[in-house]
Amino acid sequence: MTGQTLPLFLPKQGLVPDKKFLLDANVLIAAHHDYYAPDLCPGFWECLQHYCNAGRLLSIDRVRDEITGPELLVQWMTQIPASIFVPTDEQRVVDSFGEMMAWVQGNDQFLIEAKEEFARVADGWLAAYASEYDVVVVTNEAFNPNVRRKVPLPNLCLQFGIRCIDTYSMLRELGVRFDWRPSG
Repeated sequence: MTGQTLPLFLPKQGLVPDKKFLLDANVLIAAHHDYYAPDLCPGFWECLQHYCNAGRLLSIDRVRDEITGPELLVQWMTQIPASIFVPTDEQRVVDSFGEMMAWVQGNDQFLIEAKEEFARVADGWLAAYASEYDVVVVTNEAFNPNVRRKVPLPNLCLQFGIRCIDTYSMLRELGVRFDWRPSG
C-alpha cells in the first residue's frame, strides 16, 4: 500500500438500501465538538456530505435554525445541499406534531418546564416529520423511562412507533467504514 492514497471513509452498499436518516442537531454539534472533530476525523464530514448528496441524510429546517455555532460547523452546513433541511410546515407534519404535543402536554411524567422546552425545540418536529415520511431519527439522546425534566426524543419516538437510533448505528446501517492513514 505504500504510495497509495486511501480515502478517509469507504462507503459500501448500505445494509438498509435506500433508507433515509433524519439527523438531530446534537448529532452534528457533538460530533464537531468531540469524537468527530473536523481536524481529527475529516472523513466523518466527508461521509455525511456524501450521504447528503445521495439523498440518504436529511434534517429539518428547525434543526438548521438551531445550529448557530461553532463557525466551522455552520460553514460546513453551507457546503451540503440546502435541500437536506426539509420544511416542517406541511399540514400533515403540523398535524402529527399536534398529536405529539397533546401527548406531551397530557403526560404527568414531564415537568411544566420540560413541556415548555418541548414546544420550543426541534425534537417534536423531527419526530413528526419522521412519522409522516417513514425515515429513521438519528440522535445522541438516550431513552429514559423515568425522566421528568426533559422529553427525550427516543421516548417520543417509542411512543409513536418511530425508529430512533444513534450515530454509530446509522453509520453501520449505511455500511460506512473509516480507515486510518498516516499524516504527511
